[in-house]
Amino acid sequence: MNNPILRSVSDEVEEITEELLEFCDKLLISMREHKGVGLAAPQVGENIRIIATSQWEKKPKKDKLLWTTIMINPKIVDKSKEMILREEACISLPNSTGMVRRHKSINIEFIDTKGQKQKKKYKDFNAVIIQHEIDHLDGILFMDKVEPEKKKKPTKKK
Repeated sequence: MNNPILRSVSDEVEEITEELLEFCDKLLISMREHKGVGLAAPQVGENIRIIATSQWEKKPKKDKLLWTTIMINPKIVDKSKEMILREEACISLPNSTGMVRRHKSINIEFIDTKGQKQKKKYKDFNAVIIQHEIDHLDGILFMDKVEPEKKKKPTKKK
């Protein structure tokens, strides 16, 4: 990926303005239009610490979207030792997927669009989404973390 913004550390948001709130709305719309589960500001050309995420509930036969959230200046303040391995993809890297190891659960602090500080815990797929998007704010792409494929041992011929 040759986009220098995607490889830069994003700046903290200092003030919530009307212009910033309009950007947040556009970020959510763009995430939905691309059928993504998350989107970070650098992916749409803004080098600021804002992510749009969706939260999902696992149902017996399919996942159910619960809600979407804008997180301003998100920060992981605690993470589980337990890790999970999941296939990831990215709007910025079309047609690329890979298995990435992430923390199973995270505690996160962020500011919502009303300027209120929030503290929440996320686990499983929801935690993966947020970790993926926060990586974008730090100039990291999921491909940087893809697990090397296990090499198959050659089978002996009889």
